Amino acid sequence: MIDRDTLADRIEDLLPQTQCTKCGYDGCRPYAEAVARGEANYNQCPPGGAQGIARLAALLDQPVLALNPANGEERARPLAVIDETLCIGCTLCMQACPVDAIVGAPKLMHTVIDELCTGCDLCVPPCPVDCIEMVPVTGERTGWEAWSAEQADAARLRHDRRAERLAREREAAEARAAARRAEAAASAGTLAAQAPAQDEAAKKRAIIQAALERARQKKEALAAQGVAPKNIENVSAEVQAQIDVAEARRQRLGAAALTAGKPAGQPSADSGSPPGNSKDDRDDPASSGNR
Repeated sequence: MIDRDTLADRIEDLLPQTQCTKCGYDGCRPYAEAVARGEANYNQCPPGGAQGIARLAALLDQPVLALNPANGEERARPLAVIDETLCIGCTLCMQACPVDAIVGAPKLMHTVIDELCTGCDLCVPPCPVDCIEMVPVTGERTGWEAWSAEQADAARLRHDRRAERLAREREAAEARAAARRAEAAASAGTLAAQAPAQDEAAKKRAIIQAALERARQKKEALAAQGVAPKNIENVSAEVQAQIDVAEARRQRLGAAALTAGKPAGQPSADSGSPPGNSKDDRDDPASSGNR
């Protein structure tokens, strides 16, 4: 009994390596493995044609069958030709080509490298502008008469290299995505670690703001009781300028206290001291000029 792995290798060697998927599998290797397992019949490869079926039948010691029409028909080998006047450079045909026989760039014209094309037809369906035509190039020759073992080996090599490149690109993309997720998680952890300090600063700001509001209310209450200064109608321009400087300084001190989290230079809300009697104001020349 032939080992299945070895049998799959030998079956694959007899396939034309066009990677056309007409057999119902993703490529020649998956089809070979399915035949070796007995899950697929050996008459499902249109590019190999009658001669290909005969080769597989001899290997498997089975009778020669006709090509299964559900998989297609034996035909002259075609070549993909792109109408350059219609191509929009969408790259969909490049992505579909299993052997990298199409070259181009996004939004630029694409072209087919004739000697690399296997005639698989896979570039035709995804083209959104229907600019690809499959043109027969082997006349009356079909199947293995229109293909060679050397061409099959070269196509298999290009297909395998493409598969390896795509795998590397997927791994690189997954690594970049993982790095982004890790960075996002680290950022979230940093924000979580900073949250307690931010909460404490917010509490301090709230306390300061409440104290300032109480001081404002107390000042208004004193003014309503007539405790506030009364001689404010006949203030000279010089004295008013000194008052304005002092008031601006007190506002700056209050704003700085809110930012720093401490009531720097702000009179105590419970002291009852009227504006202008704090230590900072006693030291301010502008304030002293008003006494």
